[in-house]
Amino acid sequence: MVASSGTRVRAAVVGTGLIGGSILLRLHRAGLDVTGWDPDPATRLAARDAGVPAPDELTAAVAGRYVVFLCGPLPTLPETLLTVAAATGGECVLTDVGSTKGGLAAFAAAHGLTHRFVPGHPMAGTDRAGLGAAEPDLLTGAAWVLCPSAGPGLPAFRWLTGLLGEVFQARVVPMAADRHDAVAALASHVPHLLAGALAGAVDRSALRDAVLALAAGSFRDGTRVAGTPPERTANMLLGNREHVLRELAGVRSFLDELAGALADADAGALTAGYRDARATRTALTGRAFTEIHRSFPADTGSDHGDGGDHGTGGDHGDGGRDGGGPGADGGREELDFLLGIGAAGGHLSRCRISGTAVEYTAHKPAGEMERG
Repeated sequence: MVASSGTRVRAAVVGTGLIGGSILLRLHRAGLDVTGWDPDPATRLAARDAGVPAPDELTAAVAGRYVVFLCGPLPTLPETLLTVAAATGGECVLTDVGSTKGGLAAFAAAHGLTHRFVPGHPMAGTDRAGLGAAEPDLLTGAAWVLCPSAGPGLPAFRWLTGLLGEVFQARVVPMAADRHDAVAALASHVPHLLAGALAGAVDRSALRDAVLALAAGSFRDGTRVAGTPPERTANMLLGNREHVLRELAGVRSFLDELAGALADADAGALTAGYRDARATRTALTGRAFTEIHRSFPADTGSDHGDGGDHGTGGDHGDGGRDGGGPGADGGREELDFLLGIGAAGGHLSRCRISGTAVEYTAHKPAGEMERG
């Protein structure tokens, strides 16, 4: 649908700050026909200096594109989505990189864009901002959430999954939008609150300068995201307020347990609490995954072609936007499989349309296999 085999993918990135700029630079380096746009004239000029076309008008930047990444501030995304949707063809895949998904997914559904808008969130970043901080390798190998929907939206999800795997080597995590927001609250948003609280408490302390003189790895690691631009952090927290407050209550409860054990000089309880915490920290890098291959029927009666090459210079055959719509059940079995992989802590590394089937390579934590 988006690009037939051998056709060079035409992409656009709207909002070229840290994340958008890193996507832009990576797509450019991968050989895609990519344009960038940013509301800041100086940023557009910087993109041109990097060799990437950056028209002054948003509509000119996205016209005729096969895929558009929306990377502006969270509050601007609904309006930008409508503007870009109106300026692009109905077959153009739209996705975003916002840190909350539920609100924008519902907005897209209310405006009839589910068939081509795939909510997304790459889980990577730094405490810097702007195109000058962007790096083409920033998102390499990152967990990249995509929110699939049944029915007409599955082809867009398939195609985008293939593109992200091919260009970014992304670990695509399929996840429902509301599930993402609950998980991201603990994985990303509450840590921003804790980092801000620790750094803010030190800032108000009479010991501030002495603390900074002694600050080593634990303080630097624990407060790293407090260096994120404050407006960006506030937008993120407010955009996921209910989930953040709910999960923060659990963090407070655990902290109270640790503080209570300390107050009571209860070494056993304190050690037990940190033993649990250490197990989770160790699991960040110690999990084993089992590879799974699954295929589902793809509707080949559509006029979208035979799927395949993203046009980045190789015979990759990934994706699926060209490969037709969902199968006879509206893609429900496929969607259940995808959401189950994400809910179990797994990810996708490949999606391919082959003949009348869509084929996935998935990776699921080994301990989840018996329950999956």
